[in-house]
Order: sequence, then structure tokens, then C-alpha cells
Amino acid sequence: MKALTSPNKDTPLAWLELSDLPLRPDQVRIEVQAAGVNPVDWKMRQGDFLGLVQRVIGPRGPLVVGVDVAGVVREVGAAVTDLAPGDRVVAGTDFSKGERGSYAAMAQVLAQNCCKLPDSVPFDVAGALPVAGVTAQMALFEVAKLQPGTPAKVLVLGASGGVGHMAVQLARNAGFAVVGVCSTRNAALVARLGAQVLDYAKVDVAAEAAKLGPFDLVVNAVGSASYPTAMTKKLLAKGGTLVLVVPGAADLLDMLLPGPVRTVLARPNRARLAPLVEAIAAGKLEVVIDQRIPLAEAERAHQFSQGGKVVGKLVLVA
Repeated sequence: MKALTSPNKDTPLAWLELSDLPLRPDQVRIEVQAAGVNPVDWKMRQGDFLGLVQRVIGPRGPLVVGVDVAGVVREVGAAVTDLAPGDRVVAGTDFSKGERGSYAAMAQVLAQNCCKLPDSVPFDVAGALPVAGVTAQMALFEVAKLQPGTPAKVLVLGASGGVGHMAVQLARNAGFAVVGVCSTRNAALVARLGAQVLDYAKVDVAAEAAKLGPFDLVVNAVGSASYPTAMTKKLLAKGGTLVLVVPGAADLLDMLLPGPVRTVLARPNRARLAPLVEAIAAGKLEVVIDQRIPLAEAERAHQFSQGGKVVGKLVLVA
């Protein structure tokens, strides 16, 4: 099986022939058609915390990154009864279960982490969902425990990014009032997706957000270096939640102590992916794709992602 890998962060990703891992009874083998690019992909290559954990508990051999995957099932394990060869699926890989990443010709994934795709949902769109979509969904409904149809105010910092643009739409679809912070060039997009826009180039975000709050949930999809946690906590309503999508070392104490600050680690599975796929099929969720880049050029995608200016998602296509 061919996979993209590199021996260190300074060596570009390149194709390498690897032996197939044995297909476990509860897994399926997917021919990769699309794989979303997430910052965690290149951060793992740089040896961040998850990268170090992967080296300890992940599969042996060269590091293959990538969580998001969409493609066609080619083989199913002996215990899999709800998927069959030929099925179109979207899924998330899980290195903690001994799985390699999705930057490969084939990906082996637990069947319970796969969701069937209707023909109306393209692979590139689906491939952008697992990390960004599930992160947004978990922040709203599992971490903050907001209930659709009940009054709530949500502030999304980084509203035009991968997690942010999905959080805006999921919050809007749930009937919440949404405020999105973004740059001037992305203001029209964020407004179209359903948020009241705060353009950080034109207003004092803290002051203007305070006028529109307090918020039941603040999703900081940018980081506390841009929007300090001490500042964003002041925007919360009583009992509100601040979700740090990309927490920094300075946030560790806030997250450990009792209080409103939490983080979220996306765990894509069928139960979480199914409502996202249904929303796309129904035209209620739009996946904004900044660029579609050939899988073989994943190194270029990582360089672009590191620039921090991606609108929506980058997607690698086979």
C-alpha cells in the first residue's frame, strides 16, 4: 500500500510503499478519494503532544498522518455486517486504535467510525467533515450542552475557518443567535452563513462583543494568543462555556480548574458524522473548500495551512 510519509518535519512528504496492516474483524479498508487537511496533521509531524503520543501508542513504522477520509469501501472485516464493498463512506481514522492516517491510497478504519454517503454528497465535501464538523458539533452540543430550539447566544472567533464556519451554521440551524468574528475579506461569507459579523480589522472585538452578549458559548477557533482567555471569559453568561479549539500552554491551568474553560478533541464516529451528512444532503450545511489539492501534493497543502489564512477547508483529492 502506498502512503505519504516523511522521516522528519523538514523532509517533504513523499510516497512510500508500506505493507498492509492486517484487517481486523471490526474494520473496513477504504480506497481514499479525499482527505481533509487539519492543523493537527502537520503539528503531529512537528512532534507536538499528539505526535509524541502517536509514536507511543500508534501503529509501528513510518508516521502516516490524516484523520479525515472519504472514499469507497473495498474490503470489510469478518464482523462487519452494516457495510459492504462498494459503499461510499466518510470516516475518521484513530491512531489510538492502531490505525494509520488517511494520507494514503487505502485507509483502514473501524466500521463504527464510518458513515455511509448518499450519492448527492461529493467525496471532497465529505472529506472535509470529520475533524472540523465533529469539533464544532461537539463544542455546541456535547461540551456546552446547548439544546437546539432553546434561546442561546454563540460567539465564534475565527468564524471563516474550518471549525468556525461549521460552528456558525450548526448554531444557526439549532436556532441560536450567532456572532462571528473574521477579517474584512471573509465578512460577506460569514454573514451569508448566518452570523452577525464583527470585523476584527474595523472594531474592538472585546468591546463590540460585550455589547452583543453575554454568550452561552464562546468558540475560540483561533487561539488565546489572538483572543486572550481572560478577555473571552468576561463575555460569558452565567453558566456559559468557553471552548478552546487550539489551547495553548498558558491555558492549561484554566482548563484544569473548575470553571467555564474547556477544550474539545474531535472523535469522529458514525453517530456524530450522520447528522452532518444529513445536513449537507438537505442543503442545510455548506462546506466551504478553499482549495482542492492533489493528494500527492500534500506537502504544499501543509505549507498553505501553516500560513493560517485558509478559508473553510483544504481538501486533498486522489
